[in-house]
Amino acid sequence: MGRLIKQINFPADLKKFKKNDLRKISDELRDELIDVVSETGGHLGAGLGVVELTVALHYVFDTPKDKLVWDVSHQCYPHKIITGRRERIKTLRKGGGLSGFTKRTESEFDPFGAAHSSTSISSTLGIAVANKLSNNKNNVIAVIGDGAMSAGMAYEAMNNAGALKSKLIVVLNDNDMSIARPVGAMSNYLANLLSGKLYFSFRETLKMIISSFSKRFSQKAGKAEDLLRNIVTGGTLFSELGFYYVGPIDGHDVENLVQIFENVKNSKHEGPVLIHVRTQKGKGYKPAEDSGDKYHGVSKFNVSTGEQKKSKSNIPSYTKVFAETLIKHAEQDTKIIGITGAMPSGTGLNLFEKKFPDRTFDVGIAEQHAVTFAAGLATEGYKPYAAIYSTFLQRAYDQVVHDVALQSLPVRFAIDRAGLVGADGPTHAGSFDITYLSTLPNFVVMAASDESELVKMINTSVHINDRPSAFRYPRGNGVGIELPSIKETIVIGKGRVIKEGKKVALINFGTRLEECKKASDQLLKKGIDCSIIDARFAKPLDEKLIIETASNHEVLITIEEGSIGGFGSHVMQFLSDRGIFDRGLKFRSMILPDIFIDQDTPDKMYEIAGLDCSSITTKVEETLNSNIILAKNRNKISS
Repeated sequence: MGRLIKQINFPADLKKFKKNDLRKISDELRDELIDVVSETGGHLGAGLGVVELTVALHYVFDTPKDKLVWDVSHQCYPHKIITGRRERIKTLRKGGGLSGFTKRTESEFDPFGAAHSSTSISSTLGIAVANKLSNNKNNVIAVIGDGAMSAGMAYEAMNNAGALKSKLIVVLNDNDMSIARPVGAMSNYLANLLSGKLYFSFRETLKMIISSFSKRFSQKAGKAEDLLRNIVTGGTLFSELGFYYVGPIDGHDVENLVQIFENVKNSKHEGPVLIHVRTQKGKGYKPAEDSGDKYHGVSKFNVSTGEQKKSKSNIPSYTKVFAETLIKHAEQDTKIIGITGAMPSGTGLNLFEKKFPDRTFDVGIAEQHAVTFAAGLATEGYKPYAAIYSTFLQRAYDQVVHDVALQSLPVRFAIDRAGLVGADGPTHAGSFDITYLSTLPNFVVMAASDESELVKMINTSVHINDRPSAFRYPRGNGVGIELPSIKETIVIGKGRVIKEGKKVALINFGTRLEECKKASDQLLKKGIDCSIIDARFAKPLDEKLIIETASNHEVLITIEEGSIGGFGSHVMQFLSDRGIFDRGLKFRSMILPDIFIDQDTPDKMYEIAGLDCSSITTKVEETLNSNIILAKNRNKISS
């Protein structure tokens, strides 16, 4: 028999096969996934764990009419392969290629986009309610990973779903947490029985019988039934939230999964159902199974050995510089605490944890809790460092405002993945933190232009004990300069002059400094001598330096890796208030454009954003010539 997977381009093709073919199809799908990610890099372990689950869901349900939503959708690669995207799957995470996550504009099989966590139950509940209002009988299914169940939003949604008694199926992909005892033949048998028509019918019949008796008897009988079912299944929590619990089920037994899903699909139960599936992250690929992170995110790798192709650069990453610097301070200061939201390796706090396990707290995918937890520590004199990706900190903005800034608590925010991040695309880009933090009173907001500056900013933050502070830095390696000692600090609100020139001043905030230097060299060849300023602070601004720079130059251009409303906007407001523009200053602000930029290499993304060397050079020339252009336009209009 040839490869069955080659005959499957859409779920409709999958349904042509017999149930006993699904094991072979799953094995072939897993092999194809390994082959693809070995060439593209990306998220592998999660996808390997849901191969059988993906096959069973598409085999039973009528997608895309039945809506299937994947939470933290890095587990969606097998789903993409069998939903019409096989021919393009090796463009995954590349410029112009497929997204590494579900994306509504990419396929009708992606009814809801997701790259952050814990959104699936809320979104599918919305779809389910819409179905009810439209008299639409199609099924709605959410697949949520167990890590995502650590976020409060999932429980908020479940509580609402249980109260609404909406027709909703939630599949809990439990691949790590010990939610229940290990699965086995008896568990599968009980899950099959409890999801079957017989039990659903008996349950409804029992309800009808006991409703004829007194209310007191009805309550006792209902409690007895719930107690019996919860003893059998272990689903007390979910039952209390209003869900009919089924499981735990072996998530790699594809035929049994199909049977369970068919039972649930065909039942007349109207309320929400939770199907608890136990899977193994990295399943079927030994290097992944043996890896501590189960090959969660990988670069290109050798399929035979599992060896990943790592960068040969000896320059440390910004993340590593942060972690190692914080460790040095923590060795001298017992008040320093490290906090992360399920990203210890991504933020470098795994290194901190090895040295200080009692002072490291991974709170799970719960950024809101992380921020307020840090605020509580700060009230008792500790120095919490909340290391959170810029895009994930967005999820806790109210806590940053209400629990930290309003009370002027000295929480330190280490904002990783600032700016554009490459293959992860717009969902993971750190585009907005300059804006959403710089608007807050009582905040110190810094951006490192290189790894040396990052060390100085960490050093400085240790001594900021009267208000919150944040320092941002990008993904990837530094520029390769010597690092200072942990004693070297920066005066709060003071920038630095990198180069003095004439006429034009470039005021940089962040790691576009190297591009500013390149642009300055190119412009000098054309007779344009630029000053270069590294602002360091978006808040508080170095007002004296900005006034001096604006007064001594014809053109002032700010450059930052952030959206409108950030550093440039604050500089413009300040200069406007001081009447500087009345003197004829030509001011321009170079920011990220008002679009979401799809995945590509970081260099290409910054080129698209207009924040590369060439774009800076062009902006300077256009601004210098703006009076000439304006005069020409006026002449055209008058003529």
